[in-house]
Amino acid sequence: MMQCTGVAAPACLESMMSVISARMLMGAALGLATIATGACTPLKGHQGYVIDADLVNSVQPGVDTRQSVLQVLGRPSFASQFNQGEWYYVARDTRNFAYNNPKVIKQTTLKVSFDAKGVVTGVTRTGAEQIASIRPSGEKTPTLGRKRSVFDELFGNIGTVSAAGTGGADQGGGRDTP
Repeated sequence: MMQCTGVAAPACLESMMSVISARMLMGAALGLATIATGACTPLKGHQGYVIDADLVNSVQPGVDTRQSVLQVLGRPSFASQFNQGEWYYVARDTRNFAYNNPKVIKQTTLKVSFDAKGVVTGVTRTGAEQIASIRPSGEKTPTLGRKRSVFDELFGNIGTVSAAGTGGADQGGGRDTP
């Protein structure tokens, strides 16, 4: 380390301070760059069933039943809604950067079909081409009726409704005449 003595001590101290501040600035910049690049690293994720090719290939149409498929592949991700003829095993790999929504990299859907007796009739695989992207037609639900502003909604009914029992014209509170 440098030592400052004698007449040139103030200048020496000033040069040491500039070296220290330059090092601190460089360290801060390096730390900020590390944090910034760490925030942009892709995050990978897996959702659903973990497919084992050997186990899937061991399921044979005409041989296996619901019980044997349940023992080999486990419980399905979901079953068909209208009949008990199909089981679905869904596996999805995703990736996203920082705070963005995940994007599907790969999806495999394994469909095991059964007949009425519970015997496997077929095993099919599909990929990400079956994913449907649905975009709503706007961010508001259309409603019937007239368009009212916030002030119309808040103050629009003032004076239009009479209190019960006050004898208004619509309540028949007047005197009966013979």
